[in-house]
Amino acid sequence: MLKVNGVSIPTPKSFKVNILDLDGESNRNAKGELIRDRIAVKRKLECEWAPLTMSQISTILNAVKDVYFQVEYPDPMAGATITKTFYVGDRTAPMYKNVNGEILWQGLQMDFIEK
Repeated sequence: MLKVNGVSIPTPKSFKVNILDLDGESNRNAKGELIRDRIAVKRKLECEWAPLTMSQISTILNAVKDVYFQVEYPDPMAGATITKTFYVGDRTAPMYKNVNGEILWQGLQMDFIEK
């Protein structure tokens, strides 16, 4: 479902696409009407994963280590799978449990924010 720089990463258990308007200077005129300077429409992808093995979480975190990267994802506004340039926000990776020496990570969360 998601590819980062052309490499498939594990499918998140939760995936939300936020469509954001970025405004420049917006003001109200004498009639009280908003004069809006929308300069861009951007995306923010909110992702959370189910339990991951050490190998799986490492694959995801290493895929997003660069300052900017390409993400291929299903976009509801485009009505298709598209590719855009993103950067990553904070990454949260709580340890879930240690099963016979195998560490599992529960609830890795991160946001991809369009450049």
